[in-house]
Amino acid sequence: MLSIDNLSLKYGASQALRDVSLSAPVGEVTCVLGRNGVGKTSLLRALSGQRAVSAGSIHFDGQDITRLKPFERAALGIAYVPQGREIFPFLTVKENLETAFAPLKRDKRVIPDEVFELFPILSSMLGRRGGDLSGGQQQQLAIGRALVMRPRLLLLDEPTEGIQPSIIKDIGRAISFLRDRKDMAILLVEQYFDFARDLADRFVVMERGAIVQYGDRAALAGDDVRQRLAI
Repeated sequence: MLSIDNLSLKYGASQALRDVSLSAPVGEVTCVLGRNGVGKTSLLRALSGQRAVSAGSIHFDGQDITRLKPFERAALGIAYVPQGREIFPFLTVKENLETAFAPLKRDKRVIPDEVFELFPILSSMLGRRGGDLSGGQQQQLAIGRALVMRPRLLLLDEPTEGIQPSIIKDIGRAISFLRDRKDMAILLVEQYFDFARDLADRFVVMERGAIVQYGDRAALAGDDVRQRLAI
């Protein structure tokens, strides 16, 4: 279980997050919705340890991780798939996947079969450089790299951005499979409303760094959330 309480984050004089509180239970997809620039990516950066918060707390499995470094959070099972994927273009697909070995004990440093079961295309491209893959293939690689860590919390920042529809479906099926396994919490930042509606067990909507609306899957069926995103 991820629990965030009254989290605030500043970039100089600019307030990126304002008293954000939410929880992300194991076995569920919690979706963070909002227009560009409302603080969604800042939230994931705070959770992964890439940005220090100015107030509030972050607890994961009952442990206060607010001041832990990114590598310490990774060792606890927190994996982050950033917006833009950030794969290593000059490393092969296999080498990219192996970069996720760092936080693992030596006996765990193998690529799980499920990476290739969820994204079969990767198994046929192990020797290709990451930079030679299409955008959709790079997104699958980025998610696969996170799964190599055997995460207990998976942070996904707009995995559908700039991706062709067929691969969006593959990514959606992979997220559903991981959710249904009931051994990890998934926090999904998304702007593609239909994708979020199909996957989210619960959701929050952000505006100007704050949460302004929240609810369960049923609440996403109404027009009020979509209208708020279109403003």
